[in-house]
Amino acid sequence: MLNDVYNKSIIELAGNIPRLGRLAAPDASATAHSKLCGSTVKIDLMMDGPVVTDFAHDVKACALGQASSAIMARHVVGSTATELRELRETVRRMLKENGAPPQGKWADIALLEPVRDYKARHASTMLTFDAVVDAIGQIEAKSAASATLTPAQS
Repeated sequence: MLNDVYNKSIIELAGNIPRLGRLAAPDASATAHSKLCGSTVKIDLMMDGPVVTDFAHDVKACALGQASSAIMARHVVGSTATELRELRETVRRMLKENGAPPQGKWADIALLEPVRDYKARHASTMLTFDAVVDAIGQIEAKSAASATLTPAQS
């Protein structure tokens, strides 16, 4: 039932999103948009090597997109690129393949498990995860490109 999806915990998360706004000079920015519902999440990311050092986001999404963004914002700083890519896949499997929710610091994502029964809500729930992985890819691509430049080229 849809009431299981929009429960008290989801509404509380959606109403208390940390790290709202934008970073002044992010290493990368990414936007994820759901055509189905119109939700949009824009994120800014800073990294030191593989570790996230700062994060901000602008969330124009339904309660599910807001809730998943709130969970991301609570735990992303200090996380690694590998961890965040694995997290996105774990959440995708949780929603689409009846997989288990993540454990450890990401265990709050289990609150989003009821969304699996509502395919139309999957995209908005995944926005923050997709945007973060996109930004990580941008940062890694810039790093790889600058590493291949010779001193005369840089």
